[in-house]
Amino acid sequence: MNQPVTLLLGVHAHQPVGNFPEVIEDAHQRCYKPFIETLHAYPDFRFAAHFSGWLLDWLRERHPADMDRLAAMVRRGQVELFSSGDTEPVLAAIPQRDRIGQLRTLNDKLAAWTGVRPQGAWLTERVWESSVVAALAATGIRYVTVDDYHFFCTGKTADELDGYFSTEDDGTRLDLFPISEALRYRLPFSPAHEVVGYLEGLAEQGHAAAVYFDDIEKFGIWPETYDWVYNRGWLRALIEGVLASPLIRTATYADFHARQNTRGIVYLPTTSYSEMNEWTLPMPAAAAYTNLLAGEKAAGRGDLHRPFVRGGIWRNFLTRYPEANWMHKRMQALSARLAALPAAAAELTADLYRAQANDAYWHGLFGGLYLPHLRRAVWRNLVALEAGLDALQPRPPLVAVDLDFDGKTEILTHSGQLQVALRDDGLGAAHELLSYPLAHNFGDTLRRYHEHYHDRIGNAPSEHHGEGIASAHDIVRFKHPVSADDIVPDILPRALWLDELDGAAIADYRAAPAAPEFTRPGLVKTFALDGSTATVAWHCRGLAGRRMTTRLNLAMPSCDGFLGRYVLADGSIPGGFGQPLDLVAANALTLEDGVLGGHVLLHTPNSARIAGRPQQTVSQSEAGFEKIMQAVEVSITWTVPADDCTLRLQLTIAPSET
Repeated sequence: MNQPVTLLLGVHAHQPVGNFPEVIEDAHQRCYKPFIETLHAYPDFRFAAHFSGWLLDWLRERHPADMDRLAAMVRRGQVELFSSGDTEPVLAAIPQRDRIGQLRTLNDKLAAWTGVRPQGAWLTERVWESSVVAALAATGIRYVTVDDYHFFCTGKTADELDGYFSTEDDGTRLDLFPISEALRYRLPFSPAHEVVGYLEGLAEQGHAAAVYFDDIEKFGIWPETYDWVYNRGWLRALIEGVLASPLIRTATYADFHARQNTRGIVYLPTTSYSEMNEWTLPMPAAAAYTNLLAGEKAAGRGDLHRPFVRGGIWRNFLTRYPEANWMHKRMQALSARLAALPAAAAELTADLYRAQANDAYWHGLFGGLYLPHLRRAVWRNLVALEAGLDALQPRPPLVAVDLDFDGKTEILTHSGQLQVALRDDGLGAAHELLSYPLAHNFGDTLRRYHEHYHDRIGNAPSEHHGEGIASAHDIVRFKHPVSADDIVPDILPRALWLDELDGAAIADYRAAPAAPEFTRPGLVKTFALDGSTATVAWHCRGLAGRRMTTRLNLAMPSCDGFLGRYVLADGSIPGGFGQPLDLVAANALTLEDGVLGGHVLLHTPNSARIAGRPQQTVSQSEAGFEKIMQAVEVSITWTVPADDCTLRLQLTIAPSET
């Protein structure tokens, strides 16, 4: 009789920093809690789990009994907890000092909570770069899990991937477990008896281990899975089927690692799971890549050639989305400032780590970068960190630097309460507007991009046949009606104070040396900050009678919710941010935001036409295509009154009165 195959089952639980409490609570009730309760009843079923540190803190505070049950399962040897960066950063994307700090934070947290120090770590989004080896090893991590796809890219075959391998970087060793894609697509979507049969088949073929580690959210949160996994008994059937089988045994990764030798040395390429290698590509490259894979699959060469046609890498998201790149480079610069201090304050380090949470920096099947509240959480922590650093080590009021490596100089000028970041790209506009008292970036918007999945919008939903449930990869769903007009990409960034003359965008401004000033024929545009007020002035020559428009894309946290509204000078409320606004002649407009806890007052001494529109994008999530409001676009249009005159617009930001 063949030796049993060892099922190494691991689940990864994570919620983004800044996610809505009601979303996390729902995830706990529909997934984390029933999963833990179900497994607790089967102490002989051993498995691994990873809870990101931020989520773990949230759950331990609000659901201590459930988390105490999990800790007890660790102490009785049933569960092995994996570590990671505490706030779930992509380790490869943050500085080495922060990799070590993030890992140590969660390692220490787990050890203090359960009495067991972790040996394994979950790599966020399974992003592998050899540069992370040193930080993992330095913090006591002996092994990590990555996709079998990573190994296929080196020429390994599926039959070889039934244990762990070793790699090294600069002589430092780390062991690697290959996660089976075949299991990832079966659990929990295939019937339990089919999964058990598949595992028994591996044992009959002489395989030592079957490696699974994937999102626990598939066990209750993904569409249709709660009823399937719990109400219809899929999870219990799987557990009982595995425990009853003489051909399957379960183990923690630590136990397997201790009793088995390495399969040998391997060097993996820089990559992530195969789906991400498509997501990270921009159009039209993403479409070309998808078509290439589809053609190879149709020709019967898909599995053979896929490892050698790899697409992009995770860092390409920073190339693809300038908004993500700007957040990332601001984070890196603030990390360097913090590291340069004689002693880093714990509160500022926590701000930095929360700003490194991965979710808002990229986008794939889940909302990610497209979700304003996730970007807002990153910026809230970056703004708090910068304010704290300024209090300890004041910086010059104006700095000119190419911070994001795009070849364009950024001019950052700040007062005690505000900061604007201007870019010398011809637009004479701001792509950052910070309020330190409100810890908010009003420039935190996202333009419309042509995403490769937009081409699927006209297709009918795919069908799923047979027993089991459809994976979220298999079907097209819509949360909101979407038209062709909704997915027209933006030509210009969604910045603040974007100018037009007679309806044509101005894109030939030149920045003055080391000053917040831009010039073009007939116009000199200046920015000035005074306390909580930003004043932009346009000195016009020879433009009498022409239409001058400036557009402000303002990130208002209420978006189209009921707590966001326009208020006119007489106190009347013409509507919310999700509704169109048209004022024929006005001097002032207030944007009140209850989520922000503050308001923005626009005032011009020159009567102007003022219009407001919601700016929306279309993205996909596990629940389908959705329209998301990213910003309020306010346009102010003047008729230039004379050949030598100055137009002014003041923007004052203040907390709401209590």
